Amino acid sequence: MAGTKVLVVDDSLTMRALISGALERIPGVEVVGMADGAAEARGLVESTRPDVMTLDVEMPGMSGLDYLAEIMDTKPMPVIMFSTRTQDGAAESIEALRLGAIDCFPKPRVAAPAELDAIIAKLAKRLKAAKKADLKPKSAPKSAKSPPIDWNGRLLLVGGDASNTKAIFDLFAGFPANCPPTVVVQHLGPGMVESMAEKLAEQCAPKVVVAADGMKPEQGTIYLAPHGDAHLVIDSWPNGTLRLLPKDPVAGERPSISLLFASAAKAAAANAVGVLLLDGNEDGAGGLRAMNAAGGYAFAPAESGGGYTLTRGMVSQPVASDALVAGVMKMCAK
Repeated sequence: MAGTKVLVVDDSLTMRALISGALERIPGVEVVGMADGAAEARGLVESTRPDVMTLDVEMPGMSGLDYLAEIMDTKPMPVIMFSTRTQDGAAESIEALRLGAIDCFPKPRVAAPAELDAIIAKLAKRLKAAKKADLKPKSAPKSAKSPPIDWNGRLLLVGGDASNTKAIFDLFAGFPANCPPTVVVQHLGPGMVESMAEKLAEQCAPKVVVAADGMKPEQGTIYLAPHGDAHLVIDSWPNGTLRLLPKDPVAGERPSISLLFASAAKAAAANAVGVLLLDGNEDGAGGLRAMNAAGGYAFAPAESGGGYTLTRGMVSQPVASDALVAGVMKMCAK
């Protein structure tokens, strides 16, 4: 993470100091500037050329969301949002992620550096991932919505984190209303899954619900794993049931993508299709390998950094990002 240059944008002088202080405690991070709003930030972006920006959601004048939309439409760069409402699952936080922010963090409730200690480790992880982010302008072509499918009985599993929110919206926006039963584990903060489900339901054809213990996955429905103290798994397939298991975190995460994928590999074998949007091996990759070994299909980010790779057994093929929806539907149709 050497040489990660960060620009801090917040209308509060106190918050700018607190966030900058926390960032500078992370090895290899340099705060190259601080701005009180979009106007000042534009000039500093040109003069300091930061690798990453932290941005306040709520600002007077041009809001953080409006400025984020401008950034992603003109000169995309990794942006981490800070909000007083992030921890409450505010719709603004989900909108920021949908626009392309790589994560949203809560501001400290009091002006004390100790309040930021709990998020420094996660912030360091996000900054490391941000350096490798492949961002494109919003005007990049999107996948067309798929026609209704003649479902072949396969179960679809999707895994990602907050940085994959835009990819999840793009993926599900292309799904037909009668999509295969789709179970999702996405690493989000407390209270944000409900807002994610509401926003997705507004913008995609399938039904979107937060999964509950005992639900039976049905065609035309997308199930989001709840945030909390349990993992989400599938116990059998076909005619399976979603289960919430209060076990220890796996790869530091709960719910775990790998555990969901591994349960599908055991329950559905060749009738499972996994889509891992998260690049890296910390959560998801092990479960995807288990699904592949069981005879299922696995989509994962290509090592080249562009598009995806579809694998089954010893066979693999490239899949362009704008062909992901069509590729997934092909695996789930007769």
